[in-house]
Amino acid sequence: MTTPTRVVLSSDHADIELRKTIAKHVADLGYEAIDIGPMTSESTHYPLHGQAAAQKIADGEADLGIILCGTGQGIMMAANKVPGIRCGGCSDTFSAKMIRAHNNAQMLSLGARVIGESLALEIVDAFLSAEFEGGRHATRVDMIEQ
Repeated sequence: MTTPTRVVLSSDHADIELRKTIAKHVADLGYEAIDIGPMTSESTHYPLHGQAAAQKIADGEADLGIILCGTGQGIMMAANKVPGIRCGGCSDTFSAKMIRAHNNAQMLSLGARVIGESLALEIVDAFLSAEFEGGRHATRVDMIEQ
């Protein structure tokens, strides 16, 4: 029996409901969803949540991550400050697939004010189902890491 892939989820205060919907969807697909909050709508700072989720991956406590803020951009920037993390912001399924297939991204960032729930779930599916292709892309990922 294999251990399910662990997916950490986090957001800022404005995106809690969509994050919870995505966490349930991820769990329904057979992944282990690790929702690290926030759990209340009290104002909070997205950089803290992007960094916390990325750190879970860097520390080996999660395999992949999905993070959300209004545009998906600010929280993504914070996640990418954690050494070794590659996080891409996506608002379409093709980009979500490609950040895994070509960039070996461990994290997906979504803009809850940019996309709706059904598109968000399609993007999550594309991200989770893609696999890194390696080859010439591995050389490029190594260049990013350096």
